[in-house]
Amino acid sequence: MSTQSFKKSERLKSRKTIGRLFNREGQSFAKFPLRLVYMEIEESEVPIQFTVSVPKRKFKRAVDRNRIKRLIREAYRLHKAPLFEKLMPSATADKSGKCYAWMVLFTGSEMPDYQQVEKSMKKLISKFSE
Repeated sequence: MSTQSFKKSERLKSRKTIGRLFNREGQSFAKFPLRLVYMEIEESEVPIQFTVSVPKRKFKRAVDRNRIKRLIREAYRLHKAPLFEKLMPSATADKSGKCYAWMVLFTGSEMPDYQQVEKSMKKLISKFSE
């Protein structure tokens, strides 16, 4: 599996699953300026389905929201490999790997730079993998 890509199957698009994330089923924690809301889901072809949300209330212009989403997705794409290795079942073991739905929310009120987003994403991934 190419670990540096962000395939279509890795995107979380199900409205039902996203709704369940926020209806007492999802757990969350934050590393400023990002907040991770996650839950275990049924069997999926990838260990994590991922999506991003940036509030319209704080960033009125779509260009700004889209830029922040791109920064977050890029940081995730580059740092997800160790997490995938930990969650994927090995070839010799039975298929008991867990699958998760992730939604990352941007909680800051100013336009971030990539280093800030990358540092926060690394902390989110390391805390989740513990």
